[in-house]
Amino acid sequence: MNKPFLENFNAHVMPKKIKCKPILKWAGGKTQMLDSILPRFPDSYGKYIEPFFGGGAVFFALQPDNAVIADSNPELINLYSTVANNVDAVIDELRKFTNTEEMFYDVRSQDWESLSPVEAAARTIYLNKTCFNGLYRVNKKGQFNVPFGKYKNPKILDEDNLRAASSLLSKARIVCCDYSEVLENLTCPNDLIFLDPPYVPISEYSDFKRYTKEQFYLEDHEKLAKIYRALSHKGCHVFLTNSNHPIVQNLYSDFKYEVIQTKRHISCDSKTRKGEDVIISTIPENQIFHLDLEKFSAPSNQVKLYPSTRYMGSKQKLLPYILGIVEQFNVTTLVDLFSGSGIVSYLFKTLGKQVITNDYMNMSHTFTKAMVENNHVTLSDEKARSLLIEKYPIDDFVQTKFKDLYFSDAENLLIDIVRSNISKLDNEYEQAIARSALIRACMKKRPRGIFTYTGHRYDDGRKDLVLTLEEQFLTAIESINNSIFDNRQSNISYRKNALDIDLPDNCLIYMDPPYYSTCSDNEYVRRYHFVEGLSLDWEGIEIQEHTKTKKFKSYPTPFSSRKDVYVAFDKLFEKYKENILIISYSSNSLPNMDEMLEMLKRYKQNVDVVPIDYKYSFGNQASKVGNNRNAVQEYLFVAY
Repeated sequence: MNKPFLENFNAHVMPKKIKCKPILKWAGGKTQMLDSILPRFPDSYGKYIEPFFGGGAVFFALQPDNAVIADSNPELINLYSTVANNVDAVIDELRKFTNTEEMFYDVRSQDWESLSPVEAAARTIYLNKTCFNGLYRVNKKGQFNVPFGKYKNPKILDEDNLRAASSLLSKARIVCCDYSEVLENLTCPNDLIFLDPPYVPISEYSDFKRYTKEQFYLEDHEKLAKIYRALSHKGCHVFLTNSNHPIVQNLYSDFKYEVIQTKRHISCDSKTRKGEDVIISTIPENQIFHLDLEKFSAPSNQVKLYPSTRYMGSKQKLLPYILGIVEQFNVTTLVDLFSGSGIVSYLFKTLGKQVITNDYMNMSHTFTKAMVENNHVTLSDEKARSLLIEKYPIDDFVQTKFKDLYFSDAENLLIDIVRSNISKLDNEYEQAIARSALIRACMKKRPRGIFTYTGHRYDDGRKDLVLTLEEQFLTAIESINNSIFDNRQSNISYRKNALDIDLPDNCLIYMDPPYYSTCSDNEYVRRYHFVEGLSLDWEGIEIQEHTKTKKFKSYPTPFSSRKDVYVAFDKLFEKYKENILIISYSSNSLPNMDEMLEMLKRYKQNVDVVPIDYKYSFGNQASKVGNNRNAVQEYLFVAY
């Protein structure tokens, strides 16, 4: 393990915890109960979820790296979202306020919804700091109606704390919705959930039916108790605070019930400031399952219909292991984030799940567009053969630019004809099928299937090299047509940066990024530049004319440098930390196994690794096949 490098990496991506307190004074805030609440939390958990956020005292004290915070109050959520994303502007706006009664009532009279998010956020803080007792109260019209507090020197602007809060909030998912939506849609086993609902009133003068704080009635508490029980069964760590009231005792009688002596700061009467809160907790009944690391499954016969193509890094041999792991998780959406040849995406499609597939190379995107996203469209034999006939003016691009490099003059002419005809097809899936077939035909006609050299010096007499380009093209069309089927899902094929895709929370993501090794390069574009250009029809591509192979500049990727690969992985794991992750990686690559495990454990509670003996033959000369350089272990990291 490269200790010095990893230590520097840790210093870069793992900042120390910052001191931070709540932005607002909040009725029912949990600052005074932190010493009672925090020690009861488990040492490790999935994500932290707080759906009755209010002042957020527990969140700011806990400082979770992976959190969902929510509240039904849109003004409150606007405050936290704006501080998270634009704290400098909020600070600048707060500098405009003064602690005068005239300004207070002038600001109070404003309709916050008519203000900009920054102005509304600053208004919320100002009123909270200068109103009586820091109360948040609105009338039936939703208008803030707490009087001026007449404090001598309230701290309207606490710049350091706002910046600290912004740093924490920016890492959280902030949601404005009812608590039940959060708990029903965003929770997973092993999550830590803190519930601080409006309390059951304890005053003898309180009629529960008239209790209207945030419109939380007896039936709402009963509903919450049912959800609490369901979360416990699901395998979550759930903690709830409330008043020590018979109603609460009855609703949570089968859970751990602890009474905590507290003080009420909002009450004017000192005799009524003492109270008893309760902390209700549960140990997950269904602890997260233990992954069966020995399980593997045979892919269905449908998978065998996916057209085979020699492709660097193809995971054909790993399919039984990937399938065995995927089948152990109950998810509705499967994601192949670096689709490459498309075989794993296609495997996922056979499982009847929605598949989202992505790759930065357009060639890979074309494959999955044709055979994963596409459920119905095929290209008829008649239409396929018509693509081989010159019908429109051609630009002679391949004939001119790549003359005497990879194919004969006749083959280059045919490629130009097919290119021209493909562009005239009306249906996007027909275009994807035809372009995929042309790419496959070109790769089949090249010794070793790559474009890093010219000529045919590696001609090994394979049948693929004997068949004509026309025959290869029509054969590929037939193979692609045979592979197309309807899995009754809305599948999606993307060509994006892996960090720029918005995915649902409840999905499983398979990652097979380029492997970084000091012994070899991982530049796919260098090997496949001709067919990658073909997939784009060379639009937007600048060919490097000085190169013998007429390649173009490789796409920038952080996985190609030792300096960037660690940060790239960390960003990926942080971005998709709410999802189940499966990562393919090799024992002869960096980060090594220990480093990958350490990075994953920053964001996931459970991380397992499946080592698979593997031998790479791609690109090895015959004399070197079987040597130690191509005998490795392939790792499947599983984080959940």
